Amino acid sequence: MPAVPLIHVTGHRNPDTDSIAAAIGYAELRGRLDPDNTYVPVRLGDLNSQTRWVLQRADATEPEFLPHVMRRVRDVMQEDFYACGVDDAVREVGLTMAQDRLDVVPIVGHDGRLAGVMTERALARRYTRESREASTLVDTPTRISSITAAVSGEQVVGEDTSVAGRVWVFAMATDFPESGIGPGDVVIVGNREDAQLRLIERGVALLLISNGVAPSDDVLRAATEQGTAVVLSPLDSYVCGRMTTLAAPCSALMDAEPLTVRANDLLEDVTEDIKNVHYRAAVAVDRRGHPIGLVTRSDLVNPAAREVLLVDHAEQAQSVPGIEQAHIVEILDHHHIGSIETRVPVRATFDPVGSTSTLVIERFRQAGEEASRPTATVLLGAILSDTVILNSPTTTDRDRAAVRFLAEQVGVDPEEFGREMFESGSDAADASVESLLSRDSKEYETAEGPMCIAQVETAGQILADRLGELREALEQQHGRNGHVLSALMITDILEKHTHLLLAGDVAAAERAFGVQAHDGIIDLPGVMSRKKQVVPPLLGAF
Repeated sequence: MPAVPLIHVTGHRNPDTDSIAAAIGYAELRGRLDPDNTYVPVRLGDLNSQTRWVLQRADATEPEFLPHVMRRVRDVMQEDFYACGVDDAVREVGLTMAQDRLDVVPIVGHDGRLAGVMTERALARRYTRESREASTLVDTPTRISSITAAVSGEQVVGEDTSVAGRVWVFAMATDFPESGIGPGDVVIVGNREDAQLRLIERGVALLLISNGVAPSDDVLRAATEQGTAVVLSPLDSYVCGRMTTLAAPCSALMDAEPLTVRANDLLEDVTEDIKNVHYRAAVAVDRRGHPIGLVTRSDLVNPAAREVLLVDHAEQAQSVPGIEQAHIVEILDHHHIGSIETRVPVRATFDPVGSTSTLVIERFRQAGEEASRPTATVLLGAILSDTVILNSPTTTDRDRAAVRFLAEQVGVDPEEFGREMFESGSDAADASVESLLSRDSKEYETAEGPMCIAQVETAGQILADRLGELREALEQQHGRNGHVLSALMITDILEKHTHLLLAGDVAAAERAFGVQAHDGIIDLPGVMSRKKQVVPPLLGAF
């Protein structure tokens, strides 16, 4: 049964509450409406304390971390493949390879671990070598039962032991002195009783009587006394000779050092190795060394891209690493149209509301679906977070309607829920400088180069005495990132006020807001929204 296609639903890097909630909510809705695909919400970075509080309050599961969407071995490997055991006969494996046109076959040991691979080259070398050299099982001990099966025969004397001598088709006179046949060898002979008895006297390990000949009682008695096994075959002597060597176990002919990969290896990291190995394939193994897939050169031609659905962003710099290789199935966002490029037309929504989660709950209602209680709770928290409890200038009537609807479903007072969320979910006072600078950080492209703006929301002036420390750290960070402007918004949601800390082209920020910076800091009373009140004027200043 084919696997259900997997689509990752992801917000941006340095995820905020809206990014996580929108991923959770939209994955739930799309999964109901499109059961032919599996939608999985993921995150691209660590959660901030506010988002963790909302998830805990909602009793919702934290999305798994997605490091990248670059193609991996598991995306192209053949999970349904032929493998054989180390004791399986070379002939049986060779027949299957010829019938199914296989270039390579994994060989599995008794413990289930990959022991090697059988390749066309190994089979060809075996036949070429034996075309001029004497056939032998010296290096490939072979069980008599395997030989018996290969020659469609029947063992009439002896135990099922392993033989490891040379293989002869005896066609000379019985007294030929230079036959070279000795103890432990395997000899194919026809209806020559004198030769059969003479070979038994020499102590051969296996006497294979061809052409359907029935040996005499004297021969059977002598073989029993000498300890020589006897096998009867309906095939002629030549075919019996060839089939005997092909009854050798795979372990004797396999490549014991096969090229292996792991399911999560990046294709770009293993492609050259696969192309360079002579059998043009690699076996994917799990942690225990068990084979779980096969990757051949043909699997590397135009591999299917991984599928993603983007929420709350449309900037390549904010998206998952490898997004340029992925197939974007949809974009749902409430920001401006960003730098994401798609290879084919996709459904994209850029709707000017205060929160992407507002768009998600609207889609639930349009589809006649009701979000689960945990999902409804995180969506409520996300809208209240992005609109700063409906006080942000980005807030629309649609956001207010969404909050009323969700608050009624969850059974909470949205004002109290929002204040508790901001107060309980803020750890800014004790947070490190590094974490504050990277919190809810987003990059934007300007005419002069990239610009980075991070935002920290506080309930009160809890960072007032750390502004100088943060400004100095921002300057150091700016020296490393190569941006034209680095900014940090310290937004007090209670006072509705933002301190904008700047590094880089401070003059451009001064032009944007018509305000003089003091020690690299601009005071912006009434400013709370990065998207509507900070980003547009800064982009216009370059």
